[in-house]
Amino acid sequence: MKIAVPKESAEGEFRVAASPETVKKLTQTGISVVIQTDAGIASEISDEEFQNAGAILKDSFNSTVEQSDIIIKIQPPTIEEIHFMPPKAVLVCLMDALTNPETLTHAAKTGLTCFALELLPRISRAQNMDVLSSQSNLAGYKAVLDAINAYKRAVPMMMTAAGTVSPAQVLVLGAGVAGLQAIATAKRLGAVVTAFDVRPTVKEQVESLGAKFLEIEHIQQNSDNTVYAKELDEQSRQNQYQALKSVISKMDIVITTALVPGKKAPVLITRDMLSLMKKGSVIFDLAAQQGGNCTETIYGQTNIVDGVIVLGQSNAASRLSSTSSLLFSKNIYNFITPMIKKDDLSVTINFDDEIYRATCVVKDGKILLGGNANAR
Repeated sequence: MKIAVPKESAEGEFRVAASPETVKKLTQTGISVVIQTDAGIASEISDEEFQNAGAILKDSFNSTVEQSDIIIKIQPPTIEEIHFMPPKAVLVCLMDALTNPETLTHAAKTGLTCFALELLPRISRAQNMDVLSSQSNLAGYKAVLDAINAYKRAVPMMMTAAGTVSPAQVLVLGAGVAGLQAIATAKRLGAVVTAFDVRPTVKEQVESLGAKFLEIEHIQQNSDNTVYAKELDEQSRQNQYQALKSVISKMDIVITTALVPGKKAPVLITRDMLSLMKKGSVIFDLAAQQGGNCTETIYGQTNIVDGVIVLGQSNAASRLSSTSSLLFSKNIYNFITPMIKKDDLSVTINFDDEIYRATCVVKDGKILLGGNANAR
């Protein structure tokens, strides 16, 4: 049994899919773990640390993945990388499966079996595998820190001999994992926090963190059995627009986190809203990679519009790469170990298991979405 851990090639990706801790656990069972040289450097994990944990180092992508049974990554592989992967290997990573059909097509032609970690079902048994939650948690934290760094004023209330400094007003749009962490972080730093989400069920969570929940009348009850938001109808969108427009002028920092799986991020902040905000106010758009929650977001860049700083920096979790790699590696370790048979270390995947059925997107030369891993 060989598990390969190549170095990430995507721009701005500083994480690695393994840690010395997970490598040691795998090698102690007799599994060979091969890691590409410098794969962990950007996460402050040296080659020596991986070697001491039992890993074998290889100096190229090709030599790392050749003859591997399982390949673990953070980001989807490039088309070129896919063609270096051995047929019948199992690939486990974020695949962008709902929006990146070209990658799936090439993976199917190569004969890979691919698991998309972003499709992991939100069930209690899968919590320790949930990379979206672990990485979103860090992204929400980092977004607040970066927004405050761009904000030219103090955040907490300060009583000084020279006068009183009012606390910053922070608005968090979207109260999922990233949003809740953003709320908690902003509160700890002394801001007055307001939050909004289309799912009324999160109101209690928001208020438990000390934030005010912005309630909007006449908006559709937007929740179901999942933790994900759904698209609003047109009337609800108009009601949301008017409500946000009325409060945004009072805000110093806005963190947007709203996403709809497999679709462009919903627009929450428009150009006319920006014109109402104070000069020097900051918007950090965590949905930038999916098109942005703000119409003026430029993916990967800072855009200043009417004096408002709009941050579209990508991959916030990756900019905490030391911590995010440790969490991601534990998630992926928990995902792959059940598919390794203990007695002979062969890959034996139970596709009747909801976790593997839901996340398998390529199998037997076919693209599978919607939990059809048992399809023939």
